[in-house]
Amino acid sequence: MRADRVLPAGTWDLTQAIDHVLIDFDRRHRRRIVLPTEAGQEVLIDLPQAVRLRDGDGLVVETGIVRVQARPEPLLEIHAHDDTELVRIAWHLGNRHLPVQLLGDRIRIRTDHVIQEMVEGLGGHVDAIEAPFDPEAGAYAAGGGHHHHDHDDDDHHH
Repeated sequence: MRADRVLPAGTWDLTQAIDHVLIDFDRRHRRRIVLPTEAGQEVLIDLPQAVRLRDGDGLVVETGIVRVQARPEPLLEIHAHDDTELVRIAWHLGNRHLPVQLLGDRIRIRTDHVIQEMVEGLGGHVDAIEAPFDPEAGAYAAGGGHHHHDHDDDDHHH
């Protein structure tokens, strides 16, 4: 199967998926890659430019749509006593240019004991979890922050 187009999450009906690929965060920024599907097939993602695939995106193939699913990975989930404290922690994480997933009253980051100590020093509480990681695309992402498009080569995030 060959996918040359991506349907952003929320723009298509997930029940239409004929299969799915399970991909961790590092492997979801791609232009071209062959991935195994959960049904034992292979799908070649062959896009004109690199795209940050998000959980729930659809890969358009000849026979239908293959759903992108974020693979659970070790993360730290951060929460605080109040919103002001959490915003301050978010600022410090952003100042370090770390990928973060904002979930309202919680923030998820990749497991990092040094950052965990910093967050705890700022008064935050940290829980080690395993969950899909779908961080913010960043201020300079095209398309209003949904997909991150750039001209990096395919080996950029290995």
